[in-house]
Amino acid sequence: MTRFQLKKQAQEQNETGNFSSSLVTVLDPSSTASEAYRALRTSLLYAVQDAPSKVILITSPGSAEGKSTTCANLGVVLAQADRKTLVIDGNLRNPSVHGIFGIDNFYGLVDILSDRLTLSEAGEEPLSGLEVVSSGPTPSNQTELLSSGRFAELIDQARQLFDYVLIDSPAMESVSDPTIIATQADAVLLVLDSGTRQGPLLKAVRELEAIGANILGTVMNNLGKTKNGH
Repeated sequence: MTRFQLKKQAQEQNETGNFSSSLVTVLDPSSTASEAYRALRTSLLYAVQDAPSKVILITSPGSAEGKSTTCANLGVVLAQADRKTLVIDGNLRNPSVHGIFGIDNFYGLVDILSDRLTLSEAGEEPLSGLEVVSSGPTPSNQTELLSSGRFAELIDQARQLFDYVLIDSPAMESVSDPTIIATQADAVLLVLDSGTRQGPLLKAVRELEAIGANILGTVMNNLGKTKNGH
């Protein structure tokens, strides 16, 4: 199957609404969680109006803290506010963005960085105004690809084409990928679970500050679940 056939297949899947239940901003837009994502959007849009951060890395101190869900839902509400938005799955080790949006992961960021596809060829549009680039096939040289000049070129290109670029990454606890991506981003958003210990959080902040990253703030998950579980 060619990449164009794969892309058509993915688009047909998206038309059926094959989204993960974690994409609450689409499936339950009136929920408390959706309102919280819209509040986050407002903070992002108006907190730094003079020099807005267009390329934002979304990561967390540890695993399973909800960074990918936050990245996906923030991308949705930005697109709903008529901001042309790109979500990139920069987690080349354990990607999940494609599953949230219900698209295949046969090709993606890895193919762009390997010069097999262009950004326009690799992107999917699961919702109006929102483009998603999944990670693609798992490479053996994740760190080298993210450190490459090609990745820097891609981010520069995306910055020109989109109002906002959100990049999901692995957690900071075990790999250097997030700090590598942070060097190309305008800002970093740290996602925490309510049970996150202070030690890993401080370690993550120190590592980001050491490379001069602009930390926009934190998002706290599971602070208190609503009746629908979000």
